Amino acid sequence: MKHIPKKVFFTNGVGTHREELQSFELALRNAGIEKFNLVTVSSILPPGCTRVSRREGLQHLHPGEIVYCVLARCSSNEPRRLLAASVGCAVPMDKRAYGYLSEHHAYGMTDSDAGDYVEDLAAAMLASTLGIEFDEDKSWDEKRELWKISGKIVRTTNITQSAIVKKGYYTSAVAAAVFVL
Repeated sequence: MKHIPKKVFFTNGVGTHREELQSFELALRNAGIEKFNLVTVSSILPPGCTRVSRREGLQHLHPGEIVYCVLARCSSNEPRRLLAASVGCAVPMDKRAYGYLSEHHAYGMTDSDAGDYVEDLAAAMLASTLGIEFDEDKSWDEKRELWKISGKIVRTTNITQSAIVKKGYYTSAVAAAVFVL
């Protein structure tokens, strides 16, 4: 039996608690994916996989179900520490081609910085899997806000969660691309 996802949704969350594991659980709860058995997978977005809203994606999943996802997570108990978890997505305009997902976990990066970084990473990794040279300074089309990789147009997006750690607590941030079979 083939397990090729037909849909994907993106979600993020943050949790704070005195225990690290519980802060992670609360971050998953905030993201709406705490009730699933999450299996992290690598980075390919299948051809024809449709992006749906978090709400629609969750309607297709059931508590206890094994759910595949690309998951970024970052946690700390260092007071005032800025942390971020981010998942980026690069999708070719050709719907018959596969896309690429990348995850990034960082300290000291804002939502915007982590999001830009993970989108660049997804576009660069997609280009490398296709055997295409990629120069992010030359490939970005500022006016159209998309990547041009070897004449192929690629759109990117990200989901990012950043947070600042509170004294006496662990803080966990998660970002995920969740697949629906």
